[in-house]
Amino acid sequence: MNLTPPNHEEIDHHTIKLIVGIIALSLANLTSFFASTPITSISASYYETGWSQSIFVGFLFAIAAFLLAYNGLSFWEMALSKVAAIAALGVALFPCQCDNRDEIIPYVHAASAAVMFLILTYFCYLFFKRAKAKGYAQAKARAGIYAICGVTILASVLVLAFDGFSGGILSEKIPRLTFYGERAGLMAFGISWLTAARVLPILTRQDERFSPLSNLVVK
Repeated sequence: MNLTPPNHEEIDHHTIKLIVGIIALSLANLTSFFASTPITSISASYYETGWSQSIFVGFLFAIAAFLLAYNGLSFWEMALSKVAAIAALGVALFPCQCDNRDEIIPYVHAASAAVMFLILTYFCYLFFKRAKAKGYAQAKARAGIYAICGVTILASVLVLAFDGFSGGILSEKIPRLTFYGERAGLMAFGISWLTAARVLPILTRQDERFSPLSNLVVK
């Protein structure tokens, strides 16, 4: 049994988007599922023991690594992906001021999270422009998804920022507001990158569809 060699020595951007999309979609739900108590934010899982903490730190390191490897199709996309990678590491390495715990360095965690999400919003805008320019039905459908995801990420950032600057006026009524906002932003991020991976049949034409196992052909 022989397998054809891969077309590229390294994984391409479609594979990166596929893996990052799956990680982003699962991060919030897995950290919450394995937490010993209902966490008020995804970042609060840093203070959990066991799987919840490991998933939080490990998944963010994985996202950072893939963002570091991602170059996109333009200089700014390449540069911003590196900044987003550093921001993801900042979220993982500098714990939040959650549940009356002190931060190692004040504001680093929140600033890192904001920078990461804002760059991901910009990526949704780039994906939207490219898909819309293609004009055919599947690309237009992808453009709509990117637009919704971008708005969702931006809205989550604005809501959480408003709550923070207002002294928790919203989280007083919704104790897990931060978790819900972070989860919404991460899931929108995951959906947008999974869509951009071109693996979903309904959203891609046959000639543009991608499979990470397309080279594994038995001879």
